[in-house]
Amino acid sequence: MMKRAKSKPEPLPAPTPGGPRHVAIIMDGNGRWATQRGRPRLFGHHAGAKRVREIVEACPDVGVEYLTIFAFSTENWKRTQVEVAGLMSLFRRYITKETRSLSEFGVRVRFIGDRVRLDDKLIKLMNELEEATTHNTRVHLTIAINYGGRDEVARATKRLAQDVAKGVLDPEQVDEETLPRYLDTYVLPDPDLVIRTSGEARISNFLLWQSAYAEYEFIDTLWPDFTREEFGGLCASYGGRDRRFGAVKT
Repeated sequence: MMKRAKSKPEPLPAPTPGGPRHVAIIMDGNGRWATQRGRPRLFGHHAGAKRVREIVEACPDVGVEYLTIFAFSTENWKRTQVEVAGLMSLFRRYITKETRSLSEFGVRVRFIGDRVRLDDKLIKLMNELEEATTHNTRVHLTIAINYGGRDEVARATKRLAQDVAKGVLDPEQVDEETLPRYLDTYVLPDPDLVIRTSGEARISNFLLWQSAYAEYEFIDTLWPDFTREEFGGLCASYGGRDRRFGAVKT
């Protein structure tokens, strides 16, 4: 369950006017965090899962309505069989353990990504969690599992092409406003801020279409060490950025 820390955490900065409504996070560094401590990589993944709980709970305090986290990419299948199996087991345990607490905290959970390669038990748990939290509105948590930005666009384009072939959609109507309706994130606003932990400065095939005008923060902190205070600080600094979306202020 989502248990509160025993000691009362320091209050976060008040939401900054113009702060991010939607934050997306590439949660990187679990394996290195564990290696630094002489532990197996899966130990780091378990620590990272606990960190998700803290960041979700911090969202209302800093004015973040939507949080999207990158849990498992389409490329992560290339990792060792032991690590992949361990991650899938962790996902099942996380969903089973957190469903009640997520719902009580007012979290609406969605999953994005291609579910074809996922096992039936995990898919069932994902569906049940989405259903159990469908009426919640305090925080919209989206978890990307077996997700890749290129794969998402390819799948969306295939569905769009099928509608064109069936006569449901006129090819002349296809534009940059049409394609997003076929993406996994069609019900979500585009992310305002994308954070990547662990010091790597790349986007790793995450929300390629949606992040066209997102602000990015690449920070050195490994994901299991990423605190609610650091999260709050990044959200506060976002509010001071000059967002022009290609235009020039007059």
